[in-house]
Amino acid sequence: MRHYLITIITCLLTGGLSVAIQSRQLRNPFNFPVLLSGNFGELRSNHFHAGIDFKTQGVEGKTVYAVKDGFVSRISVSPWGYGNALYIDHPDGTTTVYGHLMAFTDTIAAYVKNNQYEQESFSVDLIPETDRFPVKEGDIIALSGNTGSSGGPHLHFEVRDTESDEAIDPLDYYKEQITDKRAPKILGIMAYPIEGRGIINGSGNKKELKLITAQNGRQTVAGKIEVWGDIAFAIKSYDYMDGTGNIYGVRKITLEADGQLVFKSDINRFSYDETRYLNSFTDYEEWIERRSFYMKNFVEPGNKLRFIESANRGIISINEERTWHLTYQLEDVFGNKTQLSVWIDGKEQAIPAPQTDGREYFHWKSENRFGAKGVRLTIPAGNLYDDVYFHYSVKEDSTAPAPIHVLHDRPIALHKQAQLSIRLQKDSLENKRQYGIVRRQNKRLSWIGGAYRNGWIDADIRELGSFTIAQDTVPPVITPVNPAAWTAGQSITLRITDNLSGIKSYRGEIDGRFVLFELDGKKGLVTCHFGKAHLSKGAHKLIFTLTDACDNVAVYSKELKESGS
Repeated sequence: MRHYLITIITCLLTGGLSVAIQSRQLRNPFNFPVLLSGNFGELRSNHFHAGIDFKTQGVEGKTVYAVKDGFVSRISVSPWGYGNALYIDHPDGTTTVYGHLMAFTDTIAAYVKNNQYEQESFSVDLIPETDRFPVKEGDIIALSGNTGSSGGPHLHFEVRDTESDEAIDPLDYYKEQITDKRAPKILGIMAYPIEGRGIINGSGNKKELKLITAQNGRQTVAGKIEVWGDIAFAIKSYDYMDGTGNIYGVRKITLEADGQLVFKSDINRFSYDETRYLNSFTDYEEWIERRSFYMKNFVEPGNKLRFIESANRGIISINEERTWHLTYQLEDVFGNKTQLSVWIDGKEQAIPAPQTDGREYFHWKSENRFGAKGVRLTIPAGNLYDDVYFHYSVKEDSTAPAPIHVLHDRPIALHKQAQLSIRLQKDSLENKRQYGIVRRQNKRLSWIGGAYRNGWIDADIRELGSFTIAQDTVPPVITPVNPAAWTAGQSITLRITDNLSGIKSYRGEIDGRFVLFELDGKKGLVTCHFGKAHLSKGAHKLIFTLTDACDNVAVYSKELKESGS
């Protein structure tokens, strides 16, 4: 560890660790040319993409090589997230991460399996000794796969600052190995009058501007835009690369007004406790209701992202009756640029007052509390990104355990969480763990859960919306998959499903002893590769127990026979 600290100190003395990081190149983790299906900083649900996704020619099982010398510092196995993942620390103060792997090398796989049996758990998060798995650049470390929350075969790859654990754009290491002459494209512009302080074309509502693209590719904004007061903008855009049909996130966005900087973002690194600020960086309502990502070119007061620069938080004050010239410039890692000019006319208009009737004012920096019949809401300080005129309504349903409580009339994300309590209007269940708070979205229920307290259910929520109480009294379901082939194939596969609250835990035993079942979360399949180590010649009994989040239990048992050798 001492030589790592010396390296970090040396980098800082010679101009900073980030400079040293970006001056290096990394080995391709494969033995075929680099093509990407995803890049750093892409906009995802509730987070920025923390790495790049290497294409693996559409299949699993490609050999993965260490990109430079180091040692395996962490091994993670999960049915979700990165699935099977390796973390390798390097002497220059960086860590590389390899996610969604199909398999580890034999020595690492044996270490993982031993720990899984010791912990009697498929999911493990292991920190090996620093000298246990040393690697050299070019060593085989794994096979690529599609495990965890992956949407298809690929390698998720990250570069992190080991000391701070901040994610760094890996494309800065791979620019020489990728050809890209395609510039980002602008798909939409949204204009926002600041509530109570601005107006656009006679309205206090946000307005999507119509873009026209000429045959030569030049874009213009159609129609007259007359504004007054404080306004701001957002942009919808993607980047593209040579040799693929994929879309990517845009690295740099700059907005100027009459030649003066209004807003600039450069998504080159971020910390993991910042990643949920994506819900303030983007128009959350557009994402939730239309699955459309508009990147705000203004900064809400509760947005603490460090890769943003702005003047007056990106808000433009239109206080003269003249034409204002806005200029967008988008740029990718390879220096490909796109520009768009937007002309807006300053025209004095009456600015509508904020809608405050029947609403409560929530300040973004303060703790905010709300209470009504059968509902209590507490939003701790720092969980709102901006001030809100909070609106509440209720939809009564005498047949349900509780009414539907509508916490605000549009979607709002919270940075961490708020505490919500809802009172039962019918408390009929003996097992109180079978109650839980659910969120309703277009008649679809999302289980949140919570704890029973004297006729109330208490839970933490991460967005405002419509909430009620549901009950889950139905056990999960276990379905054997092709059991006739289990003995010959020396593996057991079961399909597991649940109706509402979701799977909490499972356990497999043969003859009363724990056996490892690997869970594929996407497919809802658990598989035990038993072999002769766990199933000797003769009769055996399998018992598989499945528990949901409300402690409803399902048990599957079957007699097994092994013919032996």
